[in-house]
Amino acid sequence: MSKLLFLQTPHFTPKKLHTKTFSAIVTQSLTPLHCKCRLLSFSLNTTTTRSISHLLSQIHYHRRSFSVRSFDDSSSETKIQEPQQQAVVNEDYESRGKSKDEDEYPSGEFEYEKFSAWKIFTVKLRMLVAFPWERVRKGSVLTMKLRGQIADQLKSRFSSGLSLPQICENFVKAAYDPRIVGIYLHIEPLSCGWGKVEEIRRHVVDFKKSGKFIIGYVPVCGEKEYYLACACEELYAPPSAYFSLYGLTVQASFLGGVLEKVGIEPQVQRIGKYKSAGDQLTRKTMSEENCEMLTALLDNIYGNWLDKVSSTKGKRKEDIERFINDGVYKVERLKEEGFITNILYDDEVISMLKERLGVQKDKNLPMVDYRKYSGVRRWTLGLTGGGDQIAVIRASGSISRVRSPLSLSSSGIIGEQLIEKIRKVRESKRYKAAIIRIDSPGGDALASDLMWREIRLLSESKPVIASMSDVAASGGYYMAMAAGTILAENLTLTGSIGVVTGKFNLGKLYEKIGFNKEIISRGKYAEVLAAEQRPFRPDEAELFAKSAQNAYKLFRDKAAFSRSMTVDKMEEYAQGRVWTGNDAASRGLVDALGGFSRAVAIAKQKANIPEDRQVTLVEMSKPSPTLPEILSSVGNSIAGVDRTLKELLQDLTFSDGVQARMDGILFQRLEGVAYGNPILTLIKDYLSSL
Repeated sequence: MSKLLFLQTPHFTPKKLHTKTFSAIVTQSLTPLHCKCRLLSFSLNTTTTRSISHLLSQIHYHRRSFSVRSFDDSSSETKIQEPQQQAVVNEDYESRGKSKDEDEYPSGEFEYEKFSAWKIFTVKLRMLVAFPWERVRKGSVLTMKLRGQIADQLKSRFSSGLSLPQICENFVKAAYDPRIVGIYLHIEPLSCGWGKVEEIRRHVVDFKKSGKFIIGYVPVCGEKEYYLACACEELYAPPSAYFSLYGLTVQASFLGGVLEKVGIEPQVQRIGKYKSAGDQLTRKTMSEENCEMLTALLDNIYGNWLDKVSSTKGKRKEDIERFINDGVYKVERLKEEGFITNILYDDEVISMLKERLGVQKDKNLPMVDYRKYSGVRRWTLGLTGGGDQIAVIRASGSISRVRSPLSLSSSGIIGEQLIEKIRKVRESKRYKAAIIRIDSPGGDALASDLMWREIRLLSESKPVIASMSDVAASGGYYMAMAAGTILAENLTLTGSIGVVTGKFNLGKLYEKIGFNKEIISRGKYAEVLAAEQRPFRPDEAELFAKSAQNAYKLFRDKAAFSRSMTVDKMEEYAQGRVWTGNDAASRGLVDALGGFSRAVAIAKQKANIPEDRQVTLVEMSKPSPTLPEILSSVGNSIAGVDRTLKELLQDLTFSDGVQARMDGILFQRLEGVAYGNPILTLIKDYLSSL
C-alpha cells in the first residue's frame, strides 16, 4: 500500500513528456511508524518507491551447496537447477515459530565483565595520553537526545543527525568508562523503523547490567518512543508532555480516481497477488489481499508492543490494552498507572541527579553529549578487539547501479561501489568473516543481482552473515539471500518477492491540453517504450505480460535456490508479500532473529573463532566529511528543506529499468515543523529518508 505522488515540474515541456516504461520488482513497505515515501514523476521518467515509516551453535562453518554461476535469463521459462537432495524444506517452520537452526546459533547477548586491576590501570594510562576531545570529567553523565532520523551508516563529525552504530557503541563505552556514572536519555518523536528501535532498546537493557543508572525523559511520546523509553530504570515527563498512546494505524492511498480525472490511464501488469504498486495507480479502494497483508503486519507490530511493554512494566497485556483504549492524555494518569516514574521538568531531573551524585547546588552537573562522546575511541577504554578481523559492509538506502551526477555520498547503495568493497574483502586474507548490514527497500534489479553474485562469491571464500535493520526487502532481500546466514530483527520488514510493470497512456491528457505526438518507427515493438500517447496494442500487452512473468520467475527461483527451498514452497511465501522478521524466520526466509551483536557472534562461530576471544570489526564504509554533508549539516535548521531537496534530487535522477523495490506503507503520521505546509506534508508522505 504505497503512497504515490504525481508531480508536474516547473520546467515541464512537451519534449519531456516522453515517458519510458517503468518496471518494478517491488513489495509492500511498512516501516512501522517510520514513513517511507516515494515520488513518481512521470514527466521525468522516474519511478521511485521507498519504504516509509512511523510505525516495526558451536557448529563449524558450513556453506550452502550453491553454484555461483550466473543464471540464464534468456527465456521466461528459465529454471534454476535445484539438487533435491540438498534442498532443506522444514515443513514445521510455521508451527515452531522460528527458523530450523535458530537454537544452533550463539545468542550474542551482552555480558558485562568487570575489568581487572591491571586493566583498570592500563585504561587510566590511556586516558592520560588520549586526544583532547576524548577528555571527559570524572563523574559525568552521558546525555543523548534520540529523535528524528537514525541512520544505519557511520557519521563523520561534519554530518548532522544520529547514527545507529555510534549510538550503540556509546552505550557499550559508557558501561565500561569509569568516568561515566550513568546515562540521561531524551527521547522525542522517532522517524526510524522498529528494527532500529529494537536494537537501541536492547542496548538500554544491556547497559543496566553495568550497575549504572539510565534515566529517560519524554516530552513528546507515542508508541514507538514509549517502547524504547520504558526500558529505562526511571522515566520522567514534564506536566505539559504530549502522550499519544492511542494505538497504531496503517493508511492506504489510491490515485485511480485522480488519474482518471486528469486523463491518465495506467496499464499495469502485476505478478503477485499481494503486490500493491499497481493498485495505487489503478484502484480506488484497498484489495482484499493487500488488506490481509497489512492487517497481519499491523497485528504483529501491535502484539509485539503489548508483549514488551507489559513484561517491562509488570502488567497484564489486557491492562495495557485497556489503558490504550481509554484514550488517556493526562500525564497525571500515566503516573498513577505506573507508566512513568514522576512528573518533572528537565531542570528538576538534573537537580535530582545532582543531589544523588553529591554535586553542589551551585555547581553544574558534569555532562557529556552524544556528539562529543562519539569521538572517544574504544582503544582509550581498553575495548579494542583481538587480532582476528571481521569486515563490516553497510548497505543502506535505495539501490542504484551507478551514482548519478546529482546524488550525494550518503544517498543510497551504489552497486558498483559496494561491489568494490565486497571484492576487497574477498581478496584479502586479513578478514576471517564478513557481515553485510542491510537497511534497504530495494531498487535497481540489475544492481541487486550483480551484488548478489559478488556476495555469493564472497561466501564461497569465507563466512558471510547478513544482518537486517529496519527493512531488507525486494532488492534488499535479494542481497541478503546470498549470505550463508541471515539475521533479522523481530519487526524487520523483509521478503517482497514480486513484480509490477506497465506504462501510462497519456492520450486523453494530451487531447485535453492540445498536445500531439507522432512517431515514425522501425521494428514491431519499437514504440513500446515511446508511445505513451496510446494504449498497448494486444501484441505489446502480451510482451509486457511475458516480460513481467519472466522477471518474477527469475527472482523467485533464485530466492528458492538461495534458501535451499523448492520453487513451489517459495511461491507460497513470495507473491509480493512483505513479512516481519519473526514471520520470515518461521518460513525459512531468514535463519535467526537478533541484532548486530548476534551477527558478530555467529560470524565468530562460523569462522571458528572462540566465543570468548575478542575480534576487531573493520568498517569498510568509513565516514568522510564531504562538502554535501557539510552543507547539509549547516542547512539542517532551515525547516528541513535540505532533506527534501536532497531526496528530490535523488529521485529525479533515478534511472529507468527493472526495479527490485518495496512499496511504501504509511504507518501513523510524521510530525515536524519542516512540513507544516500542506504541500510539503504531501511531499513528505511520498519521500523516503536516507
